[in-house]
Amino acid sequence: MATSRGRAGPALLAYVLRRHDWSESSLVVELYTREQGRVVVVAKGAKRPTSQLRPVLLPFQPLHALLGRAPADEQGEVHLLRSAEWVGGQPLLAAATMFPGFYLNELLLKLLPRQDPHPKLFDAYAQTLAALAGGGAEAAALRAFELALLRQLGWLPELSTATLTAQPLRDGARYGLDAESGLAERDGGLPAAAWLAIEGALALGPADPGLAALRAACAACAGPLRSPLRKLLHYHLGPVGLRTPEVWQGMQRLGRSPTPMSTPMPLP
Repeated sequence: MATSRGRAGPALLAYVLRRHDWSESSLVVELYTREQGRVVVVAKGAKRPTSQLRPVLLPFQPLHALLGRAPADEQGEVHLLRSAEWVGGQPLLAAATMFPGFYLNELLLKLLPRQDPHPKLFDAYAQTLAALAGGGAEAAALRAFELALLRQLGWLPELSTATLTAQPLRDGARYGLDAESGLAERDGGLPAAAWLAIEGALALGPADPGLAALRAACAACAGPLRSPLRKLLHYHLGPVGLRTPEVWQGMQRLGRSPTPMSTPMPLP
């Protein structure tokens, strides 16, 4: 596995999405950076007890990461992590909000290509972590991030009109959302007013104040909104699927009841 050589580039604002062993003393780390998107780095010696990287490379905490500069003629290179330090200011996630945090990480790992920056989505990720750490409504925070992610990647249709007819939503009507037909009038869907509120918040952008407005718009319909958004995400994930909700359900099944047939609590 090659690592980058040469001079170091500028420090990047980053979060750790995933890490795994590379050797007895080193780690391979997937970083999510504001400036470069997803980046893979080798953290040499990070597993040693005396390493300055060891206590820093933790998920859900903002870092300043200094990488070796990547040669312009090489693609998909694994960088050398020269240094990393905490930025501070981000509350730690409580144990109860770890799984929602890992769910966000899995979405980014599986849906974003490497080295494809989305600065506004990065800001939405950071603000969603802050909302989870602050003890806000988890379901509304997750739905808002899912919507911001889908819109940033171009997979969410305009929510103020019916997709196939391009007609404005009718007052009092209900609409469902799916990958094939987009937003369409359907019994059992969400009221037109809910979709219009969501679209209005999305128009403000994926970072605050838009994200706060989006969380507020999702708060009243976070439960019914979960299924169509999850189906839309799975459509674009393909056969890969998401592991975090399955693991979360397994943990709930083991921990909530002595009877193995108890119904698992889904990820918010």
